[in-house]
Amino acid sequence: MLHHDSFRDPAPGQPRVLAAFSYRYDAHLVPDLIQNIRPAVHGFVAWDDRSAEAALSDEPARRRRLLAAARAKGADWLLVPDPDERFERDFAAHLPALLAEGDCLWHFSLREMFSPGEYRSDGPWGAKSVLRLFPIAAAAAEDVALHGLWVADDSGFRRRASRINLYHLRMASPARRKLRRELYAAADPER
Repeated sequence: MLHHDSFRDPAPGQPRVLAAFSYRYDAHLVPDLIQNIRPAVHGFVAWDDRSAEAALSDEPARRRRLLAAARAKGADWLLVPDPDERFERDFAAHLPALLAEGDCLWHFSLREMFSPGEYRSDGPWGAKSVLRLFPIAAAAAEDVALHGLWVADDSGFRRRASRINLYHLRMASPARRKLRRELYAAADPER
C-alpha cells in the first residue's frame, strides 16, 4: 500500500526533494527514519509491504510504484534510504550544496554498525558506499529480484562521493545479523 506525506514546499526556484522507500520487517524503524530525513526533504512516498504473502515481494515492482508516485508528486530529486539507515547529523545543512552540483549521482559512506555505538572502517568496511541521492531524471528501477539499482543507466550523470556518513543499523547486533542472513538465504538459496 502506498503512503505519502508532504512536509513543506521548496523555496521558489529550488528543486523538490522527496524520499522514497519501502518497508516490511523494519516498519518499526520508519518513524525514526522520517525524523532523521525530515529536515532535508520536502516529503516522502513509501510502500508498506506488510500485507504481502511471500517472504519477499517483487522489489522491482515496488520501486516502479515508488518512482511513479514520486514523479506524480513533482519530485526533482530522490533520496532513497532504507528504513534501517540514518544519515549523519547536519545532513540537511549539506544537501543544498549537493543539489547545486547539478546532475550528480551522490554516494554516501556506508557505515555498518556492529554495535549500537560502533562501526568498522577498516578493510572493505571503510570503502563501502551507496547511491542514495539522485535527480529523478536518472531514476529507472533495475529489473533485478534482490538489491536492484534505482539508477540502471548513469549516462549523462556524474557519480560523486558526498563524504557524508550513512549508518546502517541492521547489523548492530549478532541477532540482527543472523536474521538478515536467514531472510536472504531463504529468498535466494543459490545466492
